[in-house]
Amino acid sequence: MKVLLLKDPKDKDSGPDPYIKELGSHSLEATLIPVLSFEFISLDSLFEKLSHPECYGGLVFTSPRALEAIKMCLKEKSKKEAWSKSLKQMWNIKPTYVVGKATASLGFYDRKSELLSLLSVFFLCCFLVLVEEIGLFPQGEKSGNAEKLAEYICSREKPNSSALLFPCGALKREVLPTVLREKGIPLESLTVYQTTQHPDLQESLSSYFSQQGIPASIVFFSPSGVKFCLQHIQKLSGDLINQVKFAAIGPTTAQALEAAGIPVSCTAGSPTPQDLAAGIHRAVHPQNCSVPQ
Repeated sequence: MKVLLLKDPKDKDSGPDPYIKELGSHSLEATLIPVLSFEFISLDSLFEKLSHPECYGGLVFTSPRALEAIKMCLKEKSKKEAWSKSLKQMWNIKPTYVVGKATASLGFYDRKSELLSLLSVFFLCCFLVLVEEIGLFPQGEKSGNAEKLAEYICSREKPNSSALLFPCGALKREVLPTVLREKGIPLESLTVYQTTQHPDLQESLSSYFSQQGIPASIVFFSPSGVKFCLQHIQKLSGDLINQVKFAAIGPTTAQALEAAGIPVSCTAGSPTPQDLAAGIHRAVHPQNCSVPQ
């Protein structure tokens, strides 16, 4: 049976994609189609703000792509020199708050918890490498999520102090800004990247359906994927769309599908290849729920 995964493929240098590999172990033939593209914006405005550290109380990062935006705006030789000679040192006098995956609870009780913990460590390490590449020293990296980072910031910052500069994406969650605002801690947000539809998405979907036919299951990995893909899939599937088992990587994505009127046959218990593959196997084989070991 065929499964269509609406996600970016894993970096080729790091081996086969774990979702394709795990689904293959369940005799499911999976194909990846990239859905999202990220466009960096307002880089001149970002550098202008970075050029005046005296106006801010520190930096806040909740996304690796915000750090990538800083790397991009420092590519020009003159800007890179200004950063290296003085700006970096001036910012390092101030805190750089970074959200990361919690790494404190590393007690491995089973294979799933071990995998999630290892993924958390990997995510955190990648995040910290980006921070260090631009010469900054992170704080709060073990907070685990935006809510915990907001609590950490509130414990260290005084109300009505200089604003914290917050480079972020267009679809940022409002949890951190809301908590800081309620505590009287100024935060200046600047959108430095936005999520857009992958330029080849429509062509890739058309090619897949014409060559592979209607898949047994289609998996969505984000609400943005639902937004960008669903209409094309409905058109390509026609009256046969009721045969497709729709799956979601998590509850937020499942809610987006349900809001669009699509019944969800499977929501992964946790965002891992193992849980997703097991759920899809049960959905497409309802009369045979035994899962290969």
